[in-house]
Amino acid sequence: MSESKTLRAGVVGLGIIGGGVAVSMARRGRVPAVHDVRPGASAGLPGVGDPLGSPAEVAGSSDVVMVAVVTADQARDVIGGENGLLAGAHPGLTVVLLSTVALPVVHELAALCAGHDVGFLDCGVTPGDRAADHGMVAIVGGDQATVDAARPVLDDWARKVVHCGPLGAGMATKIARNVVTYGSWRAVFEATALARAAGVDPARLAEVIDTADPEGHTLLALLRLRGCGDTLPEAAGRTIQPLMTKDLDAARDLAATLSVDVPLVEVARTRAEQTLDLDDLDDLDPTDPAVAGDHNRDDLHRYGLAMMDRVYGPGFSTALQGEGAPFTDETVDYLFAQVWARPGLSVRDRRLLTLGVAATVGRPELVQIIATGGLVNDELTPDQLREAVLHLAVYTGWCKATAAHAGVTAAVEAHTAVEAHTAVDAHTAKEQR
Repeated sequence: MSESKTLRAGVVGLGIIGGGVAVSMARRGRVPAVHDVRPGASAGLPGVGDPLGSPAEVAGSSDVVMVAVVTADQARDVIGGENGLLAGAHPGLTVVLLSTVALPVVHELAALCAGHDVGFLDCGVTPGDRAADHGMVAIVGGDQATVDAARPVLDDWARKVVHCGPLGAGMATKIARNVVTYGSWRAVFEATALARAAGVDPARLAEVIDTADPEGHTLLALLRLRGCGDTLPEAAGRTIQPLMTKDLDAARDLAATLSVDVPLVEVARTRAEQTLDLDDLDDLDPTDPAVAGDHNRDDLHRYGLAMMDRVYGPGFSTALQGEGAPFTDETVDYLFAQVWARPGLSVRDRRLLTLGVAATVGRPELVQIIATGGLVNDELTPDQLREAVLHLAVYTGWCKATAAHAGVTAAVEAHTAVEAHTAVDAHTAKEQR
């Protein structure tokens, strides 16, 4: 214990992060040597002394030095510059990089330190506004021995130290965490825009989220469901998928009605199966020549049949399986496996385009198939399909639109009858229980 307390600490860069780190350590009796390009940078930092003249001087007075600058070039200069840390390094010195930089820069700086027999740790930190209150998490990458040696100093400014793995793991974890943060900000932006456009005070949205999910369990539910594995359990994904797609479709419809731009919603809906690890289809890339080759023809055909069921509903492809006609095979292997499956447009977008083409040839039975797929997949409502018929009538002519109207009407009536029958069966089963 006494040896750990004798470890000398240093901080280079006294901004919000570095200044907070220095204050946290000073409050625990480990007053750090500090440096900043601003001579008076420590004036407002309780317990922290005047800055030394260079990083090299800090290195000479420290055993563990935290580097809290902004850019990679600043980190290079602080560590390896003319008056950098390595210029004043001594055996046993450890440099802890708190700056968020690209992984190649981490390895570059680590190699530079290794050349001077200086230890190196990459250490992302969060949240920065809690730095002076011993409230940050240290997200560390590096070998275990170096982490252990620096640990007493890290504990003096971090409420929790998480050793994520070897060199670079701390920075990668911090970068991934930032994706969650900023991706969530974009999600909040789009959700707020939808709420405001619908006449809802965004404060009410915040109230609902705070009450329903006060500790962010829903936000991290997918991460927790994955557990220690790389993929989500299939049973969980199959349970979540219909709810996820239904809710995202509702968001897209509301956005379209209110003329709100929601690109993140579009991506989330288009990639829903991939998000939930249900991408049996996405295990194959149909645009890859190796997949399209003869030796993988069976895989491509399976892909096309699965895509057909995704487009028109479970079991639709059954009638085509084993038929073997050239036209049928190309319909499955090319039209569905390689065109409908392309990521540039969603299935819903392609359905609407195909509905327009079917309307131009006046084939109500084709329209019915296309419309049924939209209803089964909860992509289109009966009212939206009826609105599409009116829109198409202006462009295709009233006579052809009559056929489109007949096809849509048949699809809606059949779909409604199935839903009603299902509801009756569920009610009967409930009564019997």
